[in-house]
Amino acid sequence: MFVSGFTFVRNAIRYDYPVVESIRSILPLCNEFIVAVGRSDDNTRDLITSIGSPKIKILDTIWDDSKRVGGFVLSEETNKAMNAISPEATWAFYLQADEVIHEKYHDVIFQAMQKHEKDIEVEGLLFDYLHFYGSYGYYGDSRQWYRKEVRIIRNDHRIRSYQDAQGFRKDNRKLRVRYSGGAVYHYGWVKPPQLQQAKQESFNRYWHNERWMEKNIPKTGDFDYSGIDSLARFQESHPLVMQERIQKQSWQFSFDPSEKKFSLISRILHYLESKTGWRPGEYRNYKCIS
Repeated sequence: MFVSGFTFVRNAIRYDYPVVESIRSILPLCNEFIVAVGRSDDNTRDLITSIGSPKIKILDTIWDDSKRVGGFVLSEETNKAMNAISPEATWAFYLQADEVIHEKYHDVIFQAMQKHEKDIEVEGLLFDYLHFYGSYGYYGDSRQWYRKEVRIIRNDHRIRSYQDAQGFRKDNRKLRVRYSGGAVYHYGWVKPPQLQQAKQESFNRYWHNERWMEKNIPKTGDFDYSGIDSLARFQESHPLVMQERIQKQSWQFSFDPSEKKFSLISRILHYLESKTGWRPGEYRNYKCIS
């Protein structure tokens, strides 16, 4: 079984992406790893090279900023990386530059890929998500965070990154998937407040026009983490590859998990989900095989 990892990245140093940790977190599961490195304003390419793994293959790209609104340039960059995957690959393991896999899931993920290797009905493997926010000690537990997404896909040229690169489609339909047994640790909302603000001012332009930006992104030096609606305290371990970064956290953030900034309907829905696990109206970019 041949497994290709792939990702895309640009300005990783400037916006403090844990892309090195992301790649290293699944390198043991991959036979190769394709990194589409967009032309950057920092030394992102050297950062990827510094990982020093012969598995890594760098694809130099130029982002088409005319496709910024709607996030479509992100999908295009994902597809560029996918196109460079070896034809030998059965599976393609995708992580975005702020997503990391805990080593405790390696065995179960590998077993899932082995189990479904010959079953062509299975087009992808589904992962749970933990979205960390403000610091490494809290994660989002409200409806604004997606709970699952596909991160391993079959190496099939008809499978393409969908819209803003959150998930995938095959011939423009949802993928048929099984559960991987693993979880993605998403760290995109954990960085120094000034860098988080810089990221918001830059990255939101991949979805929105200038009028939206002026209305919704305040001009300030530091991002205000206090506006979040609900968080839960994280009491387990982070991936080993993240430990050095966690130890270097240089800012303070605290939150009372009992505080819920919900509307009445959101409070009812949150309570229902906490008791039953059911999320009414949940968006699913995949179809689970029963």
